[in-house]
Amino acid sequence: MSKTLNLAHRGASTQAPENTLAAFRKAAEVGVAGFEFDVQLSKDGFVVVIHDEKLERTTNGSGLVKDYTLEELQRLDAGKWFGEEFAGEKIPTLDQVLDEFASTAMVYNIELKSGIVFYPGLEEKVLEAVKCRNLSERVVISSFNHYSLVTCRELNKDVRTGMLYVAGLYEPWEYALKLGCYSVHPLFYHLQHPELISGFREHNLAIYAWTVNEPVYMELMVAGGIDAIITDRPQDLQKIIDGGQ
Repeated sequence: MSKTLNLAHRGASTQAPENTLAAFRKAAEVGVAGFEFDVQLSKDGFVVVIHDEKLERTTNGSGLVKDYTLEELQRLDAGKWFGEEFAGEKIPTLDQVLDEFASTAMVYNIELKSGIVFYPGLEEKVLEAVKCRNLSERVVISSFNHYSLVTCRELNKDVRTGMLYVAGLYEPWEYALKLGCYSVHPLFYHLQHPELISGFREHNLAIYAWTVNEPVYMELMVAGGIDAIITDRPQDLQKIIDGGQ
């Protein structure tokens, strides 16, 4: 059985400000398999790594990400809200994150934030960044906006896409296969239905469960052979994964 992948949710987001290079570096120190992070577009069309469409929660800025150029976004402080030692941390670009770990075997779950704000061209720009670095085998692109997943597949039939969802869907593999997905990304507690796991296995769909922060659930999922666990506490999950070797 393959080892469960430890994917740090927005980096090591309980140890450093989420979706910053500091958070990704912290996660790498733990020994994670990879990162899950979110991307949007700046006003001038650069792919930036940030979760919220609004700037207020994780930066000292205000308003919408889409209304600022990359230069303006990178003037903001994206770290001080978390702790003084992170003051001056910036909103990174997708290119910066991918290049930072170019020499590693890190895998990436890139979530397209294309629901509340519609970002024409986001799919193309993300796929190009992945392609030009030859990272296709190390990337899964996920989204709650399943139209974005279809667009990705239309642009590149070989891209690995992951269907993010919250509801307790009935036989979700049927829908995921229709979308051409590589993986399904359910809110983790839906996996308590045993027929779901067996159904995904039967249809060769990888399972990426989110967001799993309690050790008891981490242990159950590692024991159950879940393909990947997305967690805010990669430091805890890594101990469980290593202990199971």
